[in-house]
Amino acid sequence: MSEINLTKAVRQNLLSLQNTASMMATTQNRLATGNKVNTALDNPTNFFTASSLNSRAGELDALLDSMNNGVKTLEAADNGLTSITKTLESMQSTLRQARQDKTFETASYTLSPANVSLTSGAAKLTLVGGAFGTSTPSIDLTTTASGQKVVSNAAYAAPAATAAKATLNSAEDLTAARATPITGNGVSTITYEGKSVSVTLSDYAAGVDATGVVTTINQAIAGSDLNGKLEAKLVGGTLQLQAKDTFNSNITTTGNISNFLTGGPADVNGASGKYEFSVNGVPITLDATTGSDVTTAVENVNSQLAAAGSKFKAIIGPGSTLQIQGATTNAGALQITGADADIFSGTADVTSVAGTTDAALVVMKTIDTLVAEINNNATTKGIIKASNDDGKLRIQNLSTQDLTVQGTDSSGKATGDASDSSVVDGNSVRSGLADQFNVLRDQLDKMADDASFNGVNLLRGDKLKITFNETGTSSIDIQVKDGKSVDSTELGLPTTMVAKDLDTDNGIDALLDDVKAAITQVRAQASTFGSNLSVVENRQDFTKKMMNTLQGGASNLTLADMNEEAANMVALQTRQSLATSSLSMANQADQNVLQLLR
Repeated sequence: MSEINLTKAVRQNLLSLQNTASMMATTQNRLATGNKVNTALDNPTNFFTASSLNSRAGELDALLDSMNNGVKTLEAADNGLTSITKTLESMQSTLRQARQDKTFETASYTLSPANVSLTSGAAKLTLVGGAFGTSTPSIDLTTTASGQKVVSNAAYAAPAATAAKATLNSAEDLTAARATPITGNGVSTITYEGKSVSVTLSDYAAGVDATGVVTTINQAIAGSDLNGKLEAKLVGGTLQLQAKDTFNSNITTTGNISNFLTGGPADVNGASGKYEFSVNGVPITLDATTGSDVTTAVENVNSQLAAAGSKFKAIIGPGSTLQIQGATTNAGALQITGADADIFSGTADVTSVAGTTDAALVVMKTIDTLVAEINNNATTKGIIKASNDDGKLRIQNLSTQDLTVQGTDSSGKATGDASDSSVVDGNSVRSGLADQFNVLRDQLDKMADDASFNGVNLLRGDKLKITFNETGTSSIDIQVKDGKSVDSTELGLPTTMVAKDLDTDNGIDALLDDVKAAITQVRAQASTFGSNLSVVENRQDFTKKMMNTLQGGASNLTLADMNEEAANMVALQTRQSLATSSLSMANQADQNVLQLLR
C-alpha cells in the first residue's frame, strides 16, 4: 500500500477537529452527569475529598433512620403514658366516688328489760366481721347504778293450786248453856278485802236462840259493800264468818263481836290460787302454772311488764326470792300494790310496799347512753355508727363486709345473749367500685405491655440507645428511671383490691394518696421522655443540616456549572463547524493543484 501524505493545512485542520471532538466529549459527559469531576483523573484532590464528604453524609443518613425509629419508640411510650395517666385519673375518680358514697346498711334493735339479763356483765353485744377484722369488740348493755327494788320476804313459793275461802271461827258452841252471858252491847266492825261493815250485837246468854246473832250479822252485811262477799253461819253450834269468794285476804274484826270469837282458831287466809299485785300500776297475775316456780314466775312477770312498756323487771333474787327492780337507769321510784303485795313484806296483809334503794343495782343502759358509748369508743368509732331510732338502737355498718351482731336476734331484739345473732349487710356500692378499680388496674398493665415500637418497650424497662455521629462518640441512652417498668406494682398501687380496702374513709384517703403519687410519677416520666424526645428531634434537625452541608461541600468540589458547560458546548460545536469547513477548503485546494498537474 502506498503511503498517503497529507498537506500541512489538512493535517492542521484534522488535528483541530480531533481536539474539538475530545473537548466536546468531555463537555457532553459533564452535561450528562452534572459533575465536572467524575473520576480521580478529572481532579484527584476534589474527587477524594468529595467522596469522603459524601461517605460521611451517607453514614449520617443511616444514623438519621435510627433517630427516626427512636422518635417513634418515644412516641409509643408517650402514648402509653398518656393512656396510663387517663386510667389513673379514672381510678382516682372511682375512689372519690367510693369516698362520697354513704349508702351503708343499718339495723335497729329493740332494747327491752324483758329481753336483757340483769346479771352483771352477762348482757352484751359482740361485733364480728365488718371492718373489725380479727378483733371482736363488745358493748355491755348493763351497768351498775343506783335504783329501787323489792324482794319477796321468803323464797318464792307457787300460789296454792286449790282456792280457799277466808274463815274465822268462834271457840265455843253458842247453842250450849252458859253461866254468864257474852257481852255484845256496842258497835263492832268486820273487815274483808279492804271493805268493812258495822254490826250492833246484844248481850248473848245461854239458852237464847243462837241464830239471832247470825241473822243480825248477815243483815248488816247485806246492806254493806261486803254483800255477796261474806256471810255468818252456825257450824256445829259455833259462829263462823266465811268469805264467799277465794280472794286472798283475811277477815278481821274489832269491837264486842270479838267476844263471840274469843279463843277461836287462828284466822285462815283466803287463797285464790293466784298472786295478784301491781308494779307501778301494771297489774301482774301469777297462777299455779305461770308461777309454778321462781324461774317461770320471773319470765311471766317480765312478759306482763314488757307488754305494758314498764321500766321494771323481775329477776331471781338471793335465796331464790322473787326480786323486782328498776331495769333502766331512769326507772324512778318503785311501788308494789294489791292484795298480794304482802309477799314482798314481812307484815301480812299489807296492800302497798315501797321499793328500797340499792346503790349497786345492775340496770340496763339507755339507748342514748349506748349511742354515746359506741360513737365515742376508739375501738368502734368510724367502723360502726349508732343512733337512736325512735327508741331503738340503730347500728350502721360502715363497711363493705357483713357485720354479725351477737346478742341480737332475727326479730330485731337486743337480748345480750351470745347465742343470738343477726347480720347487718355490707355496702354493696363500695364493693362494686372495688371491682371496677381492679379492672382499671388490669387495663393499666396491659397498656404498658402494648406501648412498644419495633420490639422496644420503654415502659417495660427496655433501654433505647440512639447514636448521633458516625464515630459513635455522641449518643443518648433512654430508659425509665432506675430501669424499672411502669406498671401498677412499681407505681405503688394495690395488687388486687378487695372490698374491705374501701371500708373506711381513711383507707380510701390513703389509696387516693397512692394514686395521686402514681400520677405524679407517670407525669414526671412523661416529662423525662419529652426532654429525651426534644434532644433526639433537635439532633435530627442538626444531622439533616449537617448532611446538607457535607453534600453541598462535595457538590461544590465535583458539580459542573451547567451554564458554563452549555456555553462551552455551543462554542465547541461552532469550532467544529469551522474546522470542518477549513478542512474542506484545504482539501479543495489540494484537489485544484492535482488538476493542474494532469
